[in-house]
Amino acid sequence: MSAPDGAGVLYVVATPIGNLGDVTLRAIDTLQAAPLIAAEDTRLTKRLLDRHAITGRLTSFHARSSPARLTALLEHLRGGADVALVTDAGTPGVSDPGMDLVAAWAAEGGRVVPIPGASAALAAVAASGVAGPRWSFEGFLPRTGRERKARLAAIGADERGSVIFEAPGRVAATLRDLTAACGPERRGAVCRELTKMHEQIVRGPLHELATAVADGIIQARGEFVLVVGMATTADLRGAADAAGSDTVEDRLAAALAQVEALVADGAGRSEAARRVAATTGIPRRQLYDVRGSR
Repeated sequence: MSAPDGAGVLYVVATPIGNLGDVTLRAIDTLQAAPLIAAEDTRLTKRLLDRHAITGRLTSFHARSSPARLTALLEHLRGGADVALVTDAGTPGVSDPGMDLVAAWAAEGGRVVPIPGASAALAAVAASGVAGPRWSFEGFLPRTGRERKARLAAIGADERGSVIFEAPGRVAATLRDLTAACGPERRGAVCRELTKMHEQIVRGPLHELATAVADGIIQARGEFVLVVGMATTADLRGAADAAGSDTVEDRLAAALAQVEALVADGAGRSEAARRVAATTGIPRRQLYDVRGSR
């Protein structure tokens, strides 16, 4: 299918991920010239537009928009007028609904022009120093169920680094699951509030990062990007062992072994149980009391 002659151009415009100073000159020019700006959240986008005295017409386009909104944007483009597509932060089409509009217009033979700029995934990879030269972008993991388990197992078995977006309320659980899937010593990084005033980047073994979040050393607030580092041979062996321990009994036995190892190294049993609970998700009391119930 071909777009009609004189059809509009869909500009996919990257916007700052936090610091408004990170907008590009080309993005400003594009937004100033566009007769219509389709934004994931018009309130957030208006802050950026107001800062640069951009007065173009705004319309919302997000995950809960009706199919009629997509149809209206396509009609606008077919009529010969351009559209600038923006998301809340970063590049449209990366873990947001912008891909639907891009795919639909491209399928009609319409012209799609990227205006590159800020990216939370790339910023995390660059600043973490652990991802390696080859890495996968996982976006947001499924919250529960078999699909989540399968994705975690795939990350654990992959020698490449992985980049994961996560919400603050789920970051502790995801780090616990990553520790179990990838092995406690695999390197990683927690990148919080990138480019913002309270930016924080913490690097270390996954089990230490999980404990830091559980202890509040890394606050579960703001926007998170998790980076799982490229795997060593030992990491992959540990992940394979974890994948083989599939029963509740096996997981508990492995966690108890970690507790005993920490105690042997001089940690108190209560402290050892707390640390292992933070990285495995098994209740601390179960790890502490099981010794006395044998």
